[in-house]
Amino acid sequence: MNTRIKHLSGIHTAVLLFGLAGLFGKLIPASPVTIVFGRTAFAAVVLWVVIRRYRISSKFQNRRDIFGFLLMGMLLAVHWLTFFQAIRVSTVAIGLLTYSSFPVFVTLLEPFSTKSHLRFKDLLSAIIVMVGLIVIIPEFDIRNNIVQGILYGIISGFTFALLTLLNKQYTAIYSSIRIVFNQDVVACILLLPFFIYQSDQLTIVTVGYLAVLGIFCTALAHTLFIFSMKKIRAHTAGIIAALEPVYGILLAMLVLNEMPQWRTVLGGLIILGTVFYVTLRSE
Repeated sequence: MNTRIKHLSGIHTAVLLFGLAGLFGKLIPASPVTIVFGRTAFAAVVLWVVIRRYRISSKFQNRRDIFGFLLMGMLLAVHWLTFFQAIRVSTVAIGLLTYSSFPVFVTLLEPFSTKSHLRFKDLLSAIIVMVGLIVIIPEFDIRNNIVQGILYGIISGFTFALLTLLNKQYTAIYSSIRIVFNQDVVACILLLPFFIYQSDQLTIVTVGYLAVLGIFCTALAHTLFIFSMKKIRAHTAGIIAALEPVYGILLAMLVLNEMPQWRTVLGGLIILGTVFYVTLRSE
C-alpha cells in the first residue's frame, strides 16, 4: 500500500468514526450532559498521552489565548450537547444532516471575521440549505420531535461554525492536536458540575460506550485525520469529511435499524449537495 492510499484510508476511517459517534446518542442510556462529559474526559486523557509522546508544547503564547480556548471549549460543549440532544429527540439522520450544514454557516459568518463582503453565491447556498431543512420538516409544530431535532441540529451546526472560525486563528500558532486537547479539557471542566448534579446511573456498559466514544470516535479520529492530512490536499480532505452524515446514516440503518423517511432523504440530498458545492468552491 503506497503512502497516498494509506493516508486516504486514514481520513476515511477518521470520518467513519466521526459518523459512528452519532449512534451513541441512541445507544447510551444517559443524558447529553453525561455523554459529552464522558466523551471529552476520555478524549482529553488520550490526547494528553499523544502530546507527551510526541513532545508537543503545552505552553500558551499569551494570556489572551487562554480566554480564546475557554470560549472555544464552551462552544464545543454547546455544539456536542445540542448535537446529541438532536439525535435523542429525533433520529441519527436528522442530527447528522442538520449539523452538517455548518460549512454554509462558516461561509456566511466568515465575511464578519475577515471584514469582506458577503457574496450573492454565499447567500444563495444558505437559502438552498434552508429549502433542504424545510423539506425535512414534517409540520411546523414545535411539539413535533423531528422539528425539535432540526432546531437542536441547526444550533449544533451554528456553534460548530463559530468554533471553526476561531480555530483558524490558532492553527498557525498551536498544533491541531493541542487545540483539540485544550477544547476537550475546557468542555469537560465546564460540564463537570452539571454531570455531578444530574447523577446518571453509570453501568459498566455505559462507561464502555463512553470510553469508545471518547477514545476512538474523538481522540483517535481527530489524531488520524490530522496526521493523514500531511499527504492529502485540504480540498480532498474537505470532500471526504462531508461524507460524515452519509457514513453515520448508513451505520444507523445497519446497527439501529433506523430507516430515514423519504423527506429526510430528499432534504438531506439538497443539504449535502450544497455542502459539497460550498466545499469545492472554497478550495
